[in-house]
Amino acid sequence: MTEITRYEKPPARPGHRRAFIHQGIGMKVALIISAIISLGFSAFASAAESGAANLTHHPVGYLAVAIFVIAYAFVMLEEKLHLRKSKPVLLAAGLIWFLVAGAAAMSGDTESANAALKHNLLEYSELLLFLLVAMTYINAMEERQLFDALRGWLVSKGFSYLSLFWITGLLAFFISPIADNLTTALLMCAVLMKVGEDSPRFIGLGCINIVIAANAGGAFSPFGDITTLMVWQKGVVEFTEFFRLFIPAAVNFLVPAVIMSFAVPSEPPKDASEPVIMKRGARRTVALFLLTITTAVLGHNFLHLPAVVGMMMGLAYLQFLGYYLRLSFKRSVARERVWAENHQNTRLLERLDKAVPFDVFNPMARTEWDTLLFFYGVVLCVGGLGYIGYLSEVSQILYYDWNATGANIAVGVISAIVDNIPVMFAVLSMEPDMSHGQWLLVTLTAGVGGSMLSIGSAAGVALMGQARGYYTIMSHLRWTPVVMLGYAASIATHMWLNASLF
Repeated sequence: MTEITRYEKPPARPGHRRAFIHQGIGMKVALIISAIISLGFSAFASAAESGAANLTHHPVGYLAVAIFVIAYAFVMLEEKLHLRKSKPVLLAAGLIWFLVAGAAAMSGDTESANAALKHNLLEYSELLLFLLVAMTYINAMEERQLFDALRGWLVSKGFSYLSLFWITGLLAFFISPIADNLTTALLMCAVLMKVGEDSPRFIGLGCINIVIAANAGGAFSPFGDITTLMVWQKGVVEFTEFFRLFIPAAVNFLVPAVIMSFAVPSEPPKDASEPVIMKRGARRTVALFLLTITTAVLGHNFLHLPAVVGMMMGLAYLQFLGYYLRLSFKRSVARERVWAENHQNTRLLERLDKAVPFDVFNPMARTEWDTLLFFYGVVLCVGGLGYIGYLSEVSQILYYDWNATGANIAVGVISAIVDNIPVMFAVLSMEPDMSHGQWLLVTLTAGVGGSMLSIGSAAGVALMGQARGYYTIMSHLRWTPVVMLGYAASIATHMWLNASLF
């Protein structure tokens, strides 16, 4: 998770959101939609008269590309317009498939478009349920204050800025393979904001380091990013084979981190202490999450079941834990209250006064649905363009006219500008004939390429909101050459270590 994973937009300043919602935008959107619809009907007639199965050089194809480009322009301007990224791609997905189905029907084909759409929906539904379970577990851990306890422990230890720079980076690298890169980046950024409030330079450097580390850590695990999850579920890379990318991913993180560490402020941070008491069941939630991952991996590797079956089974584990916590809620609160009164722990007493039984559907309700709906729109948009024939042409240019290595390196660069989810889904839809080493290479480049720009990954976009004013596009851009050096070094390391796979 670019960074699938959970995206929390920071609270808007009073009146800030309303300033962007006015009649002018609404009128422009209405005009665009009406123009698309009117052009679409004329495109249907043109495509039908030609009777061509490939629509890449017909009005339907051109119009579909224009719709996707316009929609993605709105996605890239999300921070500026305060328009959730799911809205434009959901609309674009519907318009593209109406164009595709209309053109197919006009030429007498009423089945192929429907079959292609159902195939895309099946792929999306598996990923949707998988991510829903993973996000529910992460939200449950957050609700049980596991992440707050980790943050409080780090803050209370009195580390130097340089120590915190390395600790948050290393934690981001090793937590993101399990908790996804976006959630990990948000957690580590909260630590930076707490301990570095008197040093804007430290916060800026720390945020860049966290984005690089979280994206690199997510590249060597199926659970670290939506792109790696897609690769695993597609079956082109087995679960254990992802760990071949561990050293290249570590190089991608360490090269820029070592260089940036020389710019970290030398003065000691402000002393702070924020002890946090985890809620009951926090550790058991972590254990059940690991058991859920194990269930999904074993079912997929040995029984050839879709990984989502094991994940949904793991959701039952959490539900049974929630049932037990509700049954024993009153007894545990009474026991904790006696302990808190004996030790005069007023903070715990205040928390117990507000305590409510754990309900698994509360963490599920807090799932980042905007991200999941955005992914739906992307899958269907790319699927529609693939049905038209564009993916075949792009595949021909990248993987046959060029070579696989150059194409896969370019995928990482493109993912720094366009989100890595549609880029990776497009590659998987093309199904180029590549060696195992090349599939691992594109998994690596799509995962870490977004670190080159702050807008290149979900982690970077989220941290620009969380550390507003400290971490910006320009502050990241100043270190882009260093990040690119790490990108090149990770590719070279992979091609050297895993040369036998090419």
